[in-house]
Amino acid sequence: MHQIILCSCPDQCTAKKIASHLIEAQLAACINILPSVTSVYLWQGKVETEQEQLLLIKSHSGQYPELERQIKALHPYELPEIIAVSIDRGLPDYLKWIDSCLVAS
Repeated sequence: MHQIILCSCPDQCTAKKIASHLIEAQLAACINILPSVTSVYLWQGKVETEQEQLLLIKSHSGQYPELERQIKALHPYELPEIIAVSIDRGLPDYLKWIDSCLVAS
């Protein structure tokens, strides 16, 4: 099943580093970097507000375990946001293109 994996990053340098690595490793077909999202969250009992970059990673569920491992290895956060959302529908040719970009799982 195709997925979009969401991952917030502290800055553009980190976002580009993770995105480039995942594409080069053929774990993702395309990654959009959305600049300057405001994240408000509870961390260790305190409300935090940060400006972050959001990665929208297009991949397949077969790639998820290795993709998660690679993000955790590269990410500076103690607990990075890594959330996979299934793609129920999509342009068939685009979904085939995603598959053609990924290493066989």
